[in-house]
Amino acid sequence: MLKAARKVTQPQMLLKVCFCVILLTALSGEAIAGWEQVDEILGRISEPKFPDRDFNVTDYGAAGDGQSDCTMAFEKAITAANKAGGGRVVVPAGTYISGAIHLKSNVNLYVSEGAVIKFSTDPNKYLPTVWTRFEGIECINYSPNVYAYEQENIAITGKGTLDGQANEENWWQWAFSQADANDINILNDYGRDGVPVEKRVFGAGHYLRPNMIQPYKCKNILIDSVTITNSPMWHVHFVLSQNITVRNASIIGPGPNNDGCNPDSCKDVVITGCYFNNGDDCVTIKSGRNNDGRRVNVPCENIVVRNCRMKDGHGGVVLGSEMSGGVRNVFIENCKMDSPRLRQALRIKSNAMRGGFIEDIYMRNIQIGEVNEAIFNINFYFGEAENGPYLPTVRNINIENVTSQKSKYVLFLHGFESKPSITDIHLKDCSFNNVENADVLAGTQKITFENVKVNSRTTN
Repeated sequence: MLKAARKVTQPQMLLKVCFCVILLTALSGEAIAGWEQVDEILGRISEPKFPDRDFNVTDYGAAGDGQSDCTMAFEKAITAANKAGGGRVVVPAGTYISGAIHLKSNVNLYVSEGAVIKFSTDPNKYLPTVWTRFEGIECINYSPNVYAYEQENIAITGKGTLDGQANEENWWQWAFSQADANDINILNDYGRDGVPVEKRVFGAGHYLRPNMIQPYKCKNILIDSVTITNSPMWHVHFVLSQNITVRNASIIGPGPNNDGCNPDSCKDVVITGCYFNNGDDCVTIKSGRNNDGRRVNVPCENIVVRNCRMKDGHGGVVLGSEMSGGVRNVFIENCKMDSPRLRQALRIKSNAMRGGFIEDIYMRNIQIGEVNEAIFNINFYFGEAENGPYLPTVRNINIENVTSQKSKYVLFLHGFESKPSITDIHLKDCSFNNVENADVLAGTQKITFENVKVNSRTTN
């Protein structure tokens, strides 16, 4: 059984760490070769290009007075740009109230500096319902604030702000209601039983919160420089999409399930130069939940997270918990993470109902000021825990040149002791200071340390 760790002195801690299998070997050739894939991934990701045409939303009836409903004006401007072969839909300085905005191919929604799109908190403004994915299960539900389905060459750019206006008095209160819990249980049953997605209808009269920005089955996507804040739920959620760039965005929201940026069953994604300050995970990589994730069966792969800053959140970079389709080839580098309200730097979560695999994860050159719990956490007891037949597997995790100044643990890896399926964890050239407790390991194999310092003492 996994035992709760107690506070120990530095010498005791170093002895305690040795209870795990520590192999005095260098990182494998596979780990070194892994980073060589980054250039290949970035070489495949090309930003969408748009014709040099502008469609100003004020020409289609929008008023930046903070009162007028501009939903139809956005729709008209986007439709006009799409029919003309593409261009920028320009939102000039001002405050614009809108319901759901649906992007179309070859359209760049350009939110100018000084412009704020405030999304209505009236759920009826997100009807009719759309095909979406709620926490890893496909269904028909309220439209996200900004939505695109099967579109190509789309963007949200500019130095303006998209504000979901969610707070405890509207969307966020749903997260704590019994009606929301009931709807989630119904959706989980639909996924378990294989009910056709067309019959999983929610929306009006139900309480599944929409995400804020959700391109679904889209290609060639760019989000650049905007501020995205106060989403009803997850802020940016890419689903079954590919060729994605998120650059220089600020994604901020303290609410429940307010994840920052979530690629979900996506391929070839770069998230760079972004700032995250969230009520839940900052960057989360997903691939569907339980039977519905296995039905869709599309992994999330070839994800690059670099040059980002993570402040508050449950985790800096997270894999799961909806990971039934698997996750592979994730590269995290040159990031800074620091907050007493950031629980972990790297976090993996699953259980025996979600299963799935996570493999070939690479993390290097990360500066951590403080995290509240562990530098690296794996939790197989999330949600349904051991109650399922699908054993999750984690293999080939490579952590190099990571420094931290304060944490309770370096490693807190909580797998199934009866069926060890966490293997090949490599740490190299790392330094962890002010660590309170010894590592906690269960269900692990092949943990490798090379030139790793814990509280100034080398662990080899």
